[in-house]
Amino acid sequence: MKYQVGDDIIVLHSNEEGKVIELINDKMVMIEVRGVKFPAYMDQIDFPYFYRFTKKKQEPEKKVAPKQYIDQVPKEKPKPNQIQVADGVWLSFIPKFALDDFNDEVVELLKVHLVNKTPDTYQFTYKQFFLHDLDFELVNQVQGFHDFYLHDIDFEKVNDSPSFSVDFSLLQPKKGKAAHYEAQLKLKPKQIFQKIEALKENNEPTFSYQLFKEYPEKDSSEDYVDLSKLSNKGYKIYDASKVRQHLPPARSVIDLHIEKLTDTYDHLSNIEIIGIQLAEFEKWFDLAIAHRQPSLIVIHGVGKGRLREEIHDILKTKREVKHFINQYDPRFGYGATEVFFQY
Repeated sequence: MKYQVGDDIIVLHSNEEGKVIELINDKMVMIEVRGVKFPAYMDQIDFPYFYRFTKKKQEPEKKVAPKQYIDQVPKEKPKPNQIQVADGVWLSFIPKFALDDFNDEVVELLKVHLVNKTPDTYQFTYKQFFLHDLDFELVNQVQGFHDFYLHDIDFEKVNDSPSFSVDFSLLQPKKGKAAHYEAQLKLKPKQIFQKIEALKENNEPTFSYQLFKEYPEKDSSEDYVDLSKLSNKGYKIYDASKVRQHLPPARSVIDLHIEKLTDTYDHLSNIEIIGIQLAEFEKWFDLAIAHRQPSLIVIHGVGKGRLREEIHDILKTKREVKHFINQYDPRFGYGATEVFFQY
């Protein structure tokens, strides 16, 4: 038995001290606090010594400061990170906890911050989606070594697999650096729940994901090329306004069954088959966009649903996708997804 009659105890909920006056059973004791006797479960009380040791000494009463009016209060300025060590840009989540009707600790919402641990100031466009629907958008700037509060997410909506897209550009362009950089993050509900459990066990305030470590260099393809020199050497140069005339023809329906893609697939593993199917999907998806098709039907079959899930995950990250549906079709049953584009 952890406690004996006469032991000093502290009530964890109220930090009031008392004594054990009776042992009821192996889970409950009768305690007395300030002359009031009542039963308590053993996990609701503890020995008071740690509380006494950590309790701050009562400070002498301070003089009352003169009244200060609102127009005298200086405006609060954004606070820079205290430790200025370059470590990229992060998306950080702060869970806000509350107690439910059963006095259990639950998460009400997630506060989302953009954390800039670099000396550069960035212009950014932030978008947050649930499934494939845009839920929140913000355009602003984040200064070097500063945190920027974005918005709150109701925790009950975490089940809708939130995803995030942030397009960055340097406020002061630098030679050799990219004109912009888009970072994307997709979270599954299970990931978030695991992060919060680890956060509580380690007594940490936030969990974060790095969007990039260093702002990327300029892609060499962005450099200007004098096409007249290539034309003089006999290369065929196309007018960019007529580029679609020179693209391979697109398809409105693509069939990703492996037997439609290759004759030699018996020796392939499941991972190799999925890789071939996804590469074929990406090719026709890009051509559909290049030809500005209004829609595309992707036949993936039913099976165990692995290929369908992979394709749906890809579609959720594509900005050209307005929406997509996987419903019964008399031609394909449930084995096809129709994609609708936006330009």
